[in-house]
Amino acid sequence: MRSSVPKVLHKLAHRSLLEHVCTAAEQLKPTKICVVYGHGGDQVRNHLQDENIEWAEQIEQLGTGHAVAQAMPTIPASDKVLILYGDVPLIKSHTLELMLENCSETAMSLLTIELNDPTGYGRIVRENNQITSIVEHKDANKAQLAICEINTGIMCVPVKQLNQWLARLNNDNAQAEYYLTDIIAMAVKDKIAINTVSATNSYEVEGINDRLQLARLERYYQSMQAEQLMQQGVTLRDPARIDVRGEIECGQDVIIDINVIIEGKVEIGDGVQIGPNVILKDCRIGTGSIIEANCVIEQATVGNECNVGPFARLRPGANLANKAKVGNFVEVKNADIGEGSKVNHLSYIGDTSMGKNVNVGAGTITCNYDGANKHRTIIGDNVFVGSNTAMVAPIQLGEGATIGAGSTLTTDADAGALTLTRSKQKTLAGWKRPTKKK
Repeated sequence: MRSSVPKVLHKLAHRSLLEHVCTAAEQLKPTKICVVYGHGGDQVRNHLQDENIEWAEQIEQLGTGHAVAQAMPTIPASDKVLILYGDVPLIKSHTLELMLENCSETAMSLLTIELNDPTGYGRIVRENNQITSIVEHKDANKAQLAICEINTGIMCVPVKQLNQWLARLNNDNAQAEYYLTDIIAMAVKDKIAINTVSATNSYEVEGINDRLQLARLERYYQSMQAEQLMQQGVTLRDPARIDVRGEIECGQDVIIDINVIIEGKVEIGDGVQIGPNVILKDCRIGTGSIIEANCVIEQATVGNECNVGPFARLRPGANLANKAKVGNFVEVKNADIGEGSKVNHLSYIGDTSMGKNVNVGAGTITCNYDGANKHRTIIGDNVFVGSNTAMVAPIQLGEGATIGAGSTLTTDADAGALTLTRSKQKTLAGWKRPTKKK
């Protein structure tokens, strides 16, 4: 990968390759998942420190057989072991279920696939349609190189036999490594059946060794996400230009324009329209709302029949009630925008509780930060805030208050009254900035 980051931590759809594999394994409800790690081990362990995973360190990288052996001491002899690879991210749980079904005390299962170009992969050698061995590409002769059925490396083996075979491995090969694939010939010799399962397609079993392969699998994964959305009734203006990097749940008659990025968990209600170049992350968009072009919505909630953007940013803690409107170049953070309220242009609303039917003029800001601490602004129902107003929190605007354009409020504004604050510029000597409260 030509990177300081271990290969298995490179990301596909915003999740590491290893996380994809572990997720597929978790769906089988295994008694344990053990990750064998070597290169970049500390980074790998730290990345998945919150997962229910056992770890086995491979101090010397002496091949796949040696790697598996590191995990075996804690596994009961009565179990089955399903061997997966951290750089094969798109393996499907259904395929793995078939692997388990075809493994027993007297049989192991092996995942294979036929490729038009099998270069680089170990070949499946058969006699009378029965597997006799697997030959690595670098060790294969001319006849074996012509075989198109290849070993994916994924297998399910009864522990009792696996322990015996691992102990008999040797490194007499071109790479001087202990090949896990050598256990196939041992299984044949010990008259243990080898049941093969075919992968659904090459993408499912494709390993990633460089950024070209990573990009190819990313595009395939995204095409599958787009296909699934369209089958559920979502209109994608261009299925090739959407990135789903998390989970998305859509209602009926949703329209998503080009270059939309979905991250985390996103819920989209019926009849929602998402404009081009929008980023949605861990958010909920209510029924009938319109998100215009180039908006960023993160850890926020948009109610029903709202209008957001273009070029709006809803930061964590932003909540729009039904029929609220946030216009172009408006930023909202940790604030509640009441039903029918409007913040149409060029404004910053942070740490605010805003009532119903409020109108906020262009260039208005809530001054929520005094240089050390955050403070809240409370705006009552039916308030009108004139353009270019600054509200220095903590402050409260009473219901029905009107704030004249160009005002800087430092004290509360009375309900139902017009408040103006325009004066000559002056400087206060000896003033000191506040310090952060402990």
